[in-house]
Amino acid sequence: MPDVARSDFPLELTATFAAVQQHFRQVIVPLWQGPGWNAELALPFEALSPEHQPLAPQRYRAMACARQLYLFASLIGDPAFPDATERAAALFRSLHQHFHDAEHGGWFYSIDPDGAPLDQCKDLYTHAFIIFACAHYWAKVREPLVESVLNGALEVVAQRFSDGSGLYEASLERDWSSRGTGPLQNPLMHLAEAFLATLSVRDDAPVHAALLALADGMQQRFIEPVHNVMLEKPCGAVDNWFEPGHQFEWFFLLQSSPLLRQTPLHGSLDRAFGFAEQVGVDPQTGAVCGMLAPDGTLRDGTQRIWAQAEYLRALTLRPDSQPRLQRQLLALQHNFLHAGGWYECRDAAGNVSRADMPSTTPYHLATCYSGLAQYFG
Repeated sequence: MPDVARSDFPLELTATFAAVQQHFRQVIVPLWQGPGWNAELALPFEALSPEHQPLAPQRYRAMACARQLYLFASLIGDPAFPDATERAAALFRSLHQHFHDAEHGGWFYSIDPDGAPLDQCKDLYTHAFIIFACAHYWAKVREPLVESVLNGALEVVAQRFSDGSGLYEASLERDWSSRGTGPLQNPLMHLAEAFLATLSVRDDAPVHAALLALADGMQQRFIEPVHNVMLEKPCGAVDNWFEPGHQFEWFFLLQSSPLLRQTPLHGSLDRAFGFAEQVGVDPQTGAVCGMLAPDGTLRDGTQRIWAQAEYLRALTLRPDSQPRLQRQLLALQHNFLHAGGWYECRDAAGNVSRADMPSTTPYHLATCYSGLAQYFG
């Protein structure tokens, strides 16, 4: 990471970061301490309206619970959030109480508004976030039960989801029988993130080996050979595409890890970065588009806040990125943040297309701001 003092940065850049960080701490986090919290189920509502009212719940997802566990675990010990320990503990209990499958093991995808199991499939994306959240939470509290859940989730992934090639099935039936999904990029990326989180808090030889095997499998099966971008489905799949936001997210994970920086996958994503910027980011507005064909042709111009955050975070690890960092911080502040929270999506023309605020988005902002805080020293 850049080894520079805060005084080396333009005042406007540091002031903009201070403003968006303050907005996160004083506007966004309190939404999930108050109106976004269903005290009866001890779960976050899936989304809030622009007026801070919970949208009528259709479901509650284990993944959303885990992302909020990460959020509040990250705030433990922060004097501005004295209730973070209590909230994280409640979310950790809810993961087990509402989503754990006592009969078959693992965790359900979702429950209904009354707390009964809804979608009972076993989803790799969900299990990756349980690993990720528990690793961060255990780092703060060091409670044996938390590490036990972390170990259980790692074991389930290794024994149930693995396809034997270093990669993993995206989804399985409740009883672990096949759904024929095969591996998909997004859950595998978050599994890599979860493995990195685990290795950041303890030495773990099986996770170390699994992470390297995962990186090798992604290089072999998901990297498009011309531009080196990470495809969403394995190479050769019909109607494949790539997402600039995921290129930037992968780059950050690979570049920030001394272990993964030595892999061929890092070389591919490093080479792909410029192409993803060229075809996926508007150089005037800083808008990051949603989807592109493998040759760079636009498929979906939707601008999503998470992709903006991932590009911004990735730029902290790119050389000579200060002008783009300033542009992207201002783009995030002006186009997505507002006095009452944030806009989740804008369409290709820049019009707000989704104004509700999902409980899953603060995770992206928290990891983005953490990366920026490290950059600014």
